Formats: sequence, structure tokens, C-alpha cells
Amino acid sequence: MQNHKRKAKEIKVPGPDHTLVVVPFSGTVQVTVSGRTVADTKRALQLDEASYPSVYYIPREDTDMSLLVPTTHYTYCPYKGDCSYFSIPIGGPRSEYAVWTYEEPYDAVAEIKNHLAFYPSRVDEITVRGEQ
Repeated sequence: MQNHKRKAKEIKVPGPDHTLVVVPFSGTVQVTVSGRTVADTKRALQLDEASYPSVYYIPREDTDMSLLVPTTHYTYCPYKGDCSYFSIPIGGPRSEYAVWTYEEPYDAVAEIKNHLAFYPSRVDEITVRGEQ
């Protein structure tokens, strides 16, 4: 029997070559799927990473968690940690893996713990009002 060593996950720290900033968003963010409001908050966090578009992380308390179903899908980000996903069944196949979250985010983005982000292409609309 061979002894396989599990490769350690690479952890990267944001810096000048890969910026990552999390700040409270001063406006409102609302997510809708199939005519239902899935999330509505005035307490979103705006995450700006490198040259990617801003991502709004919404507190779980401001999300209708009864509309979300956890999945076994996961990914890994060396800057943020292990990422798990939810699907939104009322949105049909398009809304599979529509929501992601970092249950135990790395220290650089610790604020996003207990927050959810939504893929714009997998929900009907993400309405962002206020300062951006």
C-alpha cells in the first residue's frame, strides 16, 4: 500500500500584484429570482479583487435562506479559502450553484464570513443602488 501525501493548499496574501479590499457598501443590494426577492440588504460588503468586477457579499440574515439549497460543489481560492455553493431551485437549471460563500475565509477577507455572493448570470437581477 502506497502512502500518498496530500498536497497542501497554497495560501496567498493580497498585495500590490493582486489587490483585495473589502469595505462596507453604503447603498442597497437586492437579488431576485423568478419574481422572488432572494436577498435585500443595506449591509452588503463590497469586495474588489485585482481587475475583477466588484462583488457584493450579503449577510445571511438579509437573505431568504429557505430559497437556497446547499450543494456538494466547492472550489478553492488561494486568497480567500474554501468556497461552498448553494443553488436556487425556483430559478431552474440556470440557478444551479448561483450562490457562493466562504465558511472559514482567510484573515485577509475575514469580514465576508456569514455572507453570500450571487452570480449575476445565474439570477434574474442584482440591483445595486447607491455609491459604487
